[in-house]
Amino acid sequence: MASEENNRDAFLIQRFYCEKMDAPIYARICVALAEGLTRDSRVGARVLDWPGEPTRDAVPLRLIGGLHALVLAGADEELAAVFSGAVAGPDAVKATLQRVLSRHDEALLPWLDGPPQTNEPGRSAGLMVGLIEIARRHGPKLEILEIGSSAGLNLLIDRYRIDLGGTVVGPPDAPVTIRPAWSGPAPVPVPVEIVSTRGCDVHPMDATDPAVERRLSAYVWAETPERAVRLRAAIGMMRDKGVRLNEGDAADWVEARLAEPQAAGVTRVLMHSVVWQYLPEPVAARVTAAMHAAGARASAERPLGWVTMEPDRARGHQMIRARSWPDLPDWTDLATAHAHAAWVDAGGPSVGGAVANLPEGARVEIA
Repeated sequence: MASEENNRDAFLIQRFYCEKMDAPIYARICVALAEGLTRDSRVGARVLDWPGEPTRDAVPLRLIGGLHALVLAGADEELAAVFSGAVAGPDAVKATLQRVLSRHDEALLPWLDGPPQTNEPGRSAGLMVGLIEIARRHGPKLEILEIGSSAGLNLLIDRYRIDLGGTVVGPPDAPVTIRPAWSGPAPVPVPVEIVSTRGCDVHPMDATDPAVERRLSAYVWAETPERAVRLRAAIGMMRDKGVRLNEGDAADWVEARLAEPQAAGVTRVLMHSVVWQYLPEPVAARVTAAMHAAGARASAERPLGWVTMEPDRARGHQMIRARSWPDLPDWTDLATAHAHAAWVDAGGPSVGGAVANLPEGARVEIA
């Protein structure tokens, strides 16, 4: 149920995720906002009166993305000191953010209008774990369909060099190499041949537009400069050669793509990362139904796969999972991962450790 208490608690839940991801500066910002937001600004009032489920809607990351954009634009030196860690005392951070919200109320309001566009190329490493498993089951040739593609940077997955604990996929001369810290057994090497990639987003972004690049950069956490470097390199790849990215409803698009003829000897694979929470429930239900229906039609000659990297919100990490038709329609847990795929752990199911106390509506499940 929507309430001011739940909306403040969303920032404390995000603090938990930041701490799990070794991001103490963002954790401090989350606590300061949870405690310091007031209705004195329109931003504060809108957040405190948020009508939806604030964790599922990623309200904290919407606001922090806007704050980081101010820093990147050189618009507020006082705020920059918080984002650099130079100002770290809880009271000082809270007071600074209250002043910043007052000064930049109008500029920050639009950042609450839509979910974060964290189009993180590193997530291609997590998705590749699943694609290798699909190739192991059904053969090397894969036709990739992605929903929630944002600016399409993970549609470059066939052009990145990806090193998964020593199992390497992708061209050796790729401008971007993604090498997450790896735990557990590496995937058994199998040939992977991605024959095509296509994506869809309800609001696709053109990463080659400088304004879009600035927006994408604002969602890169200030504590991870290596991600900013990788983002710029991936956008450079996009400028050299674009991707096939459509605007549209995820369910409409998936239903249409699954109805198209499928080449023999090629596995059609739906993939997505940190997307499911943003889909309206009827859309998610239609995507699921379409996949099950297509799975019932799948054959050894024309298989169907589904690869996801979606959050286990209670434990603050991502689950990499795969399922495929025919024969293996149940989800297989392959690994856990950092939300930006800084690390991947294929050592077995994650147990123990701190657990976030989540409202039911914040949980992410795929039937």
